[in-house]
Amino acid sequence: MEVGAEIGIRIDQTLTQDATGTTAFLLFESMGAGRVQTDVSVSYVDHNMAGFGPENHNDHLYLQTVAGAGGVYHSRPGNGICHQVHLERFGKPGATLLGSDSHTPTGGGIGMIAIGAGGLDVAVAMAGGPFYLKCPKVVGVRLTGKLGPWVAAKDVILQLLGILTTKGNVGWTVEYFGPGVATLSVPQRATITNMGAELGVTTSLFPSDEQTRRFLAAQGREADWRELSADADAEYDRVIEIGLSKLTPMAACPSSPDNIKAISDIAGLEVRQVAMGSCTNSSFTDLMMAARVLKGRRVHPMVEFAIAPGSRQVLDMLAANGALADLIACGARILESGCGPCIGQGFSPADGAVSLRTFNRNFAGRSGTRGDQVYLVSPETAVAAVLTGRITDPRDLPELLGVKYPQVLMPKCFTIDDSMIAPPLSPAEAARVEIVRGPTIVVPETPTPLPEDLQGRVLLKCGDKITTDHIMPAGTFLKLRSNVPQYAKVVFNCFNEPGKPTFAERALALKSSGMAGVIVAGESYGQGSSREHAALCPMYLGVRVVLARGIERIHKANLINFCIVPVEFADAADYDRIEADDEIRIAGLVDAVRSADEVEIENVAKSMRFRGLLRLSARDREILLAAGLLSYTRGRTDARATTEGRPYPGRTGG
Repeated sequence: MEVGAEIGIRIDQTLTQDATGTTAFLLFESMGAGRVQTDVSVSYVDHNMAGFGPENHNDHLYLQTVAGAGGVYHSRPGNGICHQVHLERFGKPGATLLGSDSHTPTGGGIGMIAIGAGGLDVAVAMAGGPFYLKCPKVVGVRLTGKLGPWVAAKDVILQLLGILTTKGNVGWTVEYFGPGVATLSVPQRATITNMGAELGVTTSLFPSDEQTRRFLAAQGREADWRELSADADAEYDRVIEIGLSKLTPMAACPSSPDNIKAISDIAGLEVRQVAMGSCTNSSFTDLMMAARVLKGRRVHPMVEFAIAPGSRQVLDMLAANGALADLIACGARILESGCGPCIGQGFSPADGAVSLRTFNRNFAGRSGTRGDQVYLVSPETAVAAVLTGRITDPRDLPELLGVKYPQVLMPKCFTIDDSMIAPPLSPAEAARVEIVRGPTIVVPETPTPLPEDLQGRVLLKCGDKITTDHIMPAGTFLKLRSNVPQYAKVVFNCFNEPGKPTFAERALALKSSGMAGVIVAGESYGQGSSREHAALCPMYLGVRVVLARGIERIHKANLINFCIVPVEFADAADYDRIEADDEIRIAGLVDAVRSADEVEIENVAKSMRFRGLLRLSARDREILLAAGLLSYTRGRTDARATTEGRPYPGRTGG
C-alpha cells in the first residue's frame, strides 16, 4: 500500500441507522443482492424516534422487515444509539466496520478499523463488495501521563481539535500510542475516536490491550478479544504529543467543534441548558459520574438539565443501582436512549440561551434553534454548570460546593439483555418475510448520464466549512429522508430568503430548461455527517457539478456515487471571480472525466476561463461515466454473472 493510492478493503461488519438506513436498504434491494455477505450487519433505529406523523414509524417497520429478509441484525427503537450499542455487543478488535454514519470511527476505541461512509457504499459492502479509499497518511498521537481529577477524555480530543482543526485532514488517519493509552478505558477511548470524525480524518484507532480485554469480558465477549498494537519501531507521517497530566477542562465554543478555549477562560458565562448524552458521552461510566456528583443536590433553578443514556444497557444498570433515581431526584429530565437533541430532535435551547452539551457537533442551528449558543464540553464540566448555573471549571467544585471527584470503575460485569436486538433469520425464514413499505417510502431516483458538454448556472455560492447540515437540514426535516422528492424541497434551506424562490425551486426550474445546476463553495465543503442525501437530493434537483476550494472525503464520495462531478479550483483565487447566477460551460466534460486531471471552465457571464482539478481515481471515473455507483454496480453484477455463471457480488477482498 502506498499513500494516496486507491485500495479496496474487505468489510467484516456494517451498521446503518434509521436516518440513513432506509435509503441504504432501498439501494441494497435495487442491487438484487438478496442476503448480506458480511460477517455481521446491524440495522439500528436511534435517530428518528419521535413519531410526529407516520413517516418515522413507516421507516421503522420497513427497516425491521427488510432486515429480516436480508439476514441482518435489527436493533429496535429504544435499544440505544448505534455506536454505543455496537461497542457493547458487536465491536471486535481487528475487524473492519463500515457504517452509514460519520461517527462510525467510535469503533476505533475497541481496536477496529471503523469508517463512516454514505449509505450506497455501505449497501455495496453489505452485498459483499470491498470498500475503496485512498491509502491514508497516519498521525501518531503519543499519549503520556494520566488524566487528573475532573479532566476527561473529551478534553483529549478537544485539545487535538485545537491543534488540527476541522479542515485540511482529508486523507489522514489518527493512531494513538504511548504509555498514557493504558490509563484510558474503552469508553474513554471511544469518546476520543468518536470525535475524530470532527477532524475530517478517515478513522482513528487505539490498540487492543488489557483494557480492551476487560471491557469485552465484562460484556460476556472475551472470546472476541485479540491483542493488537503498533510495532515498537512504527513510523508515522506526523507525531503529536499530548501529556494527559497537563490537560485542563476545555470547550468547543459556538459554532464549530474546533473553536477551542479553556474553561478557565470562559468561566462565569450564564448557562440555561445542559444536555448529557449522544454517541460521544453517554456511557455507563459517564452517567455514573454525573449521578454521584449530583446525588443529594439540586439542579440550579435557572438550568434545564436532560440526560439521554446511550443504550438500554446503560439505562437498565442506572435503574438497578439507584443512580437513575438520584438523577431524577436532582431535577434531571430523562430522555430516550437515542440521538435526540444532538440532531435537533427536541430539547432545543431558547433564543440567546447558552447550552452546554456533551455532544460532538455544535454547527450553527444544529440544535434546532437559529443563532444557537452551543458549547461542547465533558460530562464533568457539564455537571459543574448544572450545579452553579454558569460555565465553571469543574476542578473548582471541591472548594465551591465541597464536591469530591468520584472515581467510577468499569463494571466487572455489564447487564446483558439482547432481547431488543432481533437476530438474523435463517434463509428459509427470511424467504417468508413480507417487507413493509409505507406510502412515505419512495425508491430514490437513479442518476442520468453526464452530458458530453455541460452548460449550467451557479445556483449558489457559499463560503468555507459548509456542513451537510447546511446542505440537508436535520431536526424536524429528518422524517422526510425516505422520500427524496419531499426532502429535496429543503436543500440549502438555511440560505433561503422569505418571499424569494427557494434553492429547490430555482434548481428545478433550471433543470426543466435543460441546464445543469452548479454549486460553488470554499474550503472543507461537505464536512460533518455522512448523510448521502446531501448529494442525492441535489442530484434530484439537477445539480451536476460542485466547484470548491476543497471537498471533504465522505461527501466527495457521495457526490461521485450520485454522478455529481467534484471539481476543485486549480487557483484558489478563481473562487472570487465567480458569482451566483453566472452561466458556466465545461466543454468535453465526459472526455475530461474519462482521462484528464484538469478541466477548462468557462464563466460565460464574465468572459473568462479558468482551470479546475479532477482529483479522481480510476474507479471514481468509472463510476461517474456509468452514471453513479448503483448503475456501476449493476453493470459489474451483470457482467460477472454472465462470465462466471453466478450471482455477484460475492465475498470479495481488497
